[in-house]
Parts: sequence; structure tokens; C-alpha cells
Amino acid sequence: MRFLVAASAAALLAAGSFATTAQANQHGFYPQGYVGGDAMFWDLDPKGSSSVNDVGLRLRGGVQLNEFFAVEGHLGTGGSDRVGGTKVELDYVVGGFAKGILPISQEFRLYGLLGYSEARFDFSPGGRDRESDFSYGAGAEFEVAPNLSVGADYIRYLDKSDFNFDAASVGLRYHF
Repeated sequence: MRFLVAASAAALLAAGSFATTAQANQHGFYPQGYVGGDAMFWDLDPKGSSSVNDVGLRLRGGVQLNEFFAVEGHLGTGGSDRVGGTKVELDYVVGGFAKGILPISQEFRLYGLLGYSEARFDFSPGGRDRESDFSYGAGAEFEVAPNLSVGADYIRYLDKSDFNFDAASVGLRYHF
């Protein structure tokens, strides 16, 4: 009986040690995929006119290639606002980014994004407008569980001569 208890205790200790080691090394294996969802607070700011803004949703996904670099894609939609007699609605924003990561601690990371985006807006009355441009932004993430982090970022999706389109986003990311 003592042997069975001792063997069980040793097996549990070894399993716990293995699980702790696997969890500690979880972030050391690359490439590592991830997906996330965010509330996206967007702002379309025509130069010389009133800006329009609202809240939409953004999905993002990517692959972290090592501790310092990832590639990421965004797809956002939703929200509308009215300026004067014109209703402005965000049909979509889509973008691809290179993501530079600065690990501050095991749980906390800062990052910068550089890429290219396209957005389409509906104007009622007035029709649709689709624009694309280089994009850039910055953000931070905090890991709250082994595969789950919360984060926030600010991105200038479009920087045109006659308007800017920006978004601040807050959401969750799951990595696998």
C-alpha cells in the first residue's frame, strides 16, 4: 500500500512538473498563430469639415514568427454617423501588417504595426468611396491567462491629403 501511495505521489509530482515546464515553454515555440476580436472606435476626419465616428467590430489574426515579429491581418466593419444631411457608414476596413513586438515582461508586450489597408464607406446620399493607403499604429497587450490576452491599439488606417481614417481598438486575443 505504501508503495502504491509513494508511486502515485511521484507520478503526480512528475506530471505536475512536466505540465509546469510545458506551460512555461509554451511561448517559446514558433510560429504561433492567434485570432482576436475587438471593439473598434473609428473616426473619419475630412480636412476642413466635421468628423464622423462610431463603434464597429474588428477581427484580427496572425502568426507570431518569433518573440519580436509577427504578421497580422485585420477585418473591421460596422458603425455609422451623420454629419449635416449625410449619413456615413463604414462598410469595411481590411489591412495587412508587419508587427514589431517589444516584450516588457512575460505577460506584457508593446508593439508597432506597419502595413497597407483599404476601407470603403457608404455616403447617403452620395454613393460609395473606397480608398487604400499605407497604415501604421501602436498598441499593448497583457496576458491574463496562458492563451488569452487583452489589448488595445491605435491605428491610422488611411492618411490621405483630404481626410484621415483612424481607429482605437480594445479586445481579446487567443493564441494557439
